[in-house]
Amino acid sequence: MATEPMKQENKPSKGKWTKNKKRKAKEVFIYGNYKHYYGYRIDRNANEDPRLAVFTKEWFEGKDCLDIGCNQGNVTIAIAKKFKCRSIVGIDIDKGLIDNAHWNLRKVSMQVNSSKSGTKGSTDNAENPPNDEPNADEEIDLPHVVSFRQENFVEHLQVSSEKYDAIVCLSVSKWIHLNWGDEGIITLFVKIWRLLRPGGVFLLEPQPWSSYKRNRLVSETTKSQFGRIFLHPGKFREILLDKIGFRSAEVITDKLTGTVAGFDRPITAYYK
Repeated sequence: MATEPMKQENKPSKGKWTKNKKRKAKEVFIYGNYKHYYGYRIDRNANEDPRLAVFTKEWFEGKDCLDIGCNQGNVTIAIAKKFKCRSIVGIDIDKGLIDNAHWNLRKVSMQVNSSKSGTKGSTDNAENPPNDEPNADEEIDLPHVVSFRQENFVEHLQVSSEKYDAIVCLSVSKWIHLNWGDEGIITLFVKIWRLLRPGGVFLLEPQPWSSYKRNRLVSETTKSQFGRIFLHPGKFREILLDKIGFRSAEVITDKLTGTVAGFDRPITAYYK
């Protein structure tokens, strides 16, 4: 995008080119709303997000699901494709990321439809009769199953009649905690509990406290909230079981392969 001509005083402007330094000011993502997040955390040789390998089909197949902090929707779409959800909603605070998620959904849907057409054509020309077993991609209509919306989950106060069988919150809790403090993290857990149907599962991938320390200065809000946090991530399990009311918890992985160093975080399944 073109920028306006530099004024005589040559004062640098955030996000614009300066006369003396041929680089843009560093963009700050105060909610963890990174534009290329999946590229940061996934090994370039991995065929899919490694977190999907530790998920269980029974949590999602034929179920209504919610992905909190979906970013550009890659994991949301992948869960729908791999595990055949009845429905899955991805929400994120960043409108730009939600716009990208809609674009990614259209792109993947076109790829699936193209693959179906190619498979159908080769089958029609084959001498042998077609196999009665359906193609995996033919079992799901992605635009019908997957949806995205912009929403601040913590501050969204509208009473919702929606209920879900599975809710995922992957590497999001730190940003809620740093921006809304202990009250925000409790609000997150309580809302998830209320949205889950009995027997449902909540999949939580929290960031460690060391990660909080590295990001505490991204804004004045995070700097202020960091100093007031009492409920460290190590206490989440106790809170969710003893205070919120989940009946049991299971660590489904504490070491992910195919993940860039620093992103191999434990994931815990909490059962309602």
